[in-house]
Amino acid sequence: MTRAAGLPGYAVFGGLLASAGLPIYIHAPKFYVDAYGVSLSALGAVLFVLRLIDVVQDPALGWLAQRVQRFRALAVAIGAAVMVVSMLGLFAVPPPLPPAAWFALTLTGLFSGFSFLTINFYAQGVQKAAELGSGGHTRLAAWRETGALLGVCAAAVAPTLLAGAPGGAFLWFALAFAVVAVVSVLAMRGEWRGDAVPEAGAGGFAVVLRDSTARRLLLIALVNATPVAVTSTLFLFFVESRLAAPGWEGPLLVLFFLSAAASAPAWGALARRFGRKSVLLAGMILAVVSFGFAARLGAGDVVPFAVICVASGATLGADMTLLPAIFAARMARVSPDAAQAFGLWSFVSKVTLAIAAVALLPILETAGFESGTDNPDSALRVLTWLYALVPCGLKCVAIALLIATDIESEET
Repeated sequence: MTRAAGLPGYAVFGGLLASAGLPIYIHAPKFYVDAYGVSLSALGAVLFVLRLIDVVQDPALGWLAQRVQRFRALAVAIGAAVMVVSMLGLFAVPPPLPPAAWFALTLTGLFSGFSFLTINFYAQGVQKAAELGSGGHTRLAAWRETGALLGVCAAAVAPTLLAGAPGGAFLWFALAFAVVAVVSVLAMRGEWRGDAVPEAGAGGFAVVLRDSTARRLLLIALVNATPVAVTSTLFLFFVESRLAAPGWEGPLLVLFFLSAAASAPAWGALARRFGRKSVLLAGMILAVVSFGFAARLGAGDVVPFAVICVASGATLGADMTLLPAIFAARMARVSPDAAQAFGLWSFVSKVTLAIAAVALLPILETAGFESGTDNPDSALRVLTWLYALVPCGLKCVAIALLIATDIESEET
């Protein structure tokens, strides 16, 4: 067996995790607003509280990942089962509790399983990258994140493709997720090894936080992921109400994420030639330039928005491929405890979505915005500012942080 064997499994498993991450923040809030009449403010509050739980939970799941390392394949299978049951409860089961409470309960199970699997998956990736030799982190990231982006694409378009199906689109969405979970667990069954997550050293995840470069990378990840969190939270509302293009949500999402997936190998190749930092900066600057035009769009501007989706999607490929690779390379140098490190990484990735939800959804509601209705111009202006201008400002902050961070030593 060659050192490269098993890489397709990382792509498949990455697709599973991605389909349970960002798309849920895109679909679930609007689904619960439209189907059960839950208010935007209530949903934002629930998402924020769940992320507060993660402050304690994610490091604890990192600790658990170490303790079950001799039974890692079984633990991963159990985590996948928790995700499947939670996804079915979220979308396929009429709430037996008040809808907001059921939303909170099922998302807690879904994201707990998501966190546990993410920690194990990325920690295993540190060891796999070492086996691949020089450039292993970038090579693995290209497979893993391309699979993740394809998973996001499939999950983004599925509700549109399944519209009109007996029982509703989201019932079949949840069932399809269950099938993908089984396939993914089988695809990675030969990769889980007991020594992938070493015994914790003194201080656990504090070892990671004591490293100044690791802290800076986590901060960059937080700020850089927030623009995507903002646009993901508001995407369906923007297309339906600002562009006045209901029914185009699925195709536009697929265009965005396919562009990201298609660009990921190219960003990896460019990084190997010119360095990760330089290429990542170029991608981030392109994101600001391309997405800024969204602020000028109005009703009927589907074609210009499609062009923006292609350009900004390509820049997402750089973010999702290069920044995790830089962080993984740093962890291989400074952290004896990859699970704890990626517990923090998982938390940072998810907290951005919660920040976006708790900050933006109440603002929209206060501005008088209502999903599926004719909204006043003032509410649409607020939606446009939040969707287009806030992400560009945050991206500029992330660019400044990256420029000020010395990561050239991580170019391995």
